[in-house]
Amino acid sequence: MPAQALLIAVLAIVVLAALAPVTPAHAAVSEAAQAMVGSWEFSNADRDKRCTLTFRTDAGPAGMRLDFDKDCVNVFPFVKEIAAWSIGEHDFLRLLDPKGKTVLEFSEVESALFEAPRPEEGILFIQSAAAAGAPPKTAEQMAGEWNVVRGGRTLCTLSLMNASAGLDLALRVRPGCDAAVARFAPSSWTMDRSELVLNGARDATWRFAEGDEASTWHRVPESADPIFLVRR
Repeated sequence: MPAQALLIAVLAIVVLAALAPVTPAHAAVSEAAQAMVGSWEFSNADRDKRCTLTFRTDAGPAGMRLDFDKDCVNVFPFVKEIAAWSIGEHDFLRLLDPKGKTVLEFSEVESALFEAPRPEEGILFIQSAAAAGAPPKTAEQMAGEWNVVRGGRTLCTLSLMNASAGLDLALRVRPGCDAAVARFAPSSWTMDRSELVLNGARDATWRFAEGDEASTWHRVPESADPIFLVRR
């Protein structure tokens, strides 16, 4: 090949290389994906089943990688199907199988709180540790002796037992209760997420929320003459 022709060929290759689009080694990660990086709580609605999910942005088999903690598969066996995740701007958060098929599709219902329905599991949640707060108390933690108190005076003493009473849990009322508690006639109790519920006569209920101290719970909604449960 004449030198001039060879020079023209080389120049043509250089020009074509310069004009070719540059493909980055990794696709740019969106702001929405960056905001998800880190550890999140994965739970059911009652948060009695929960584990930790960690989002990453390095490439996985069908999206970005993620990790469930080692006990998660025991709590939610279906997570063994999940290998990757994706999220779009103002879009759904999707947990994907190795072929890119959606296993769960979450929508953001509040800032840093996502929910998705799943048959036989109900509503599942992904939420940041800050949004989740402390897990709700269990019946085992709440069982024991409690005083019903109003205005600094003990109205009644209840023994909350961690034993079934129909659909709820059994309790025992100590003798000598105030008339207000006697009329309510508490017969069983349960935990409803973060609230303790006493069940009384004629389907009446008293609901209590945890106060600043774990040993004191106040009846909700609050009133001008509040009632408290105080652990003995």
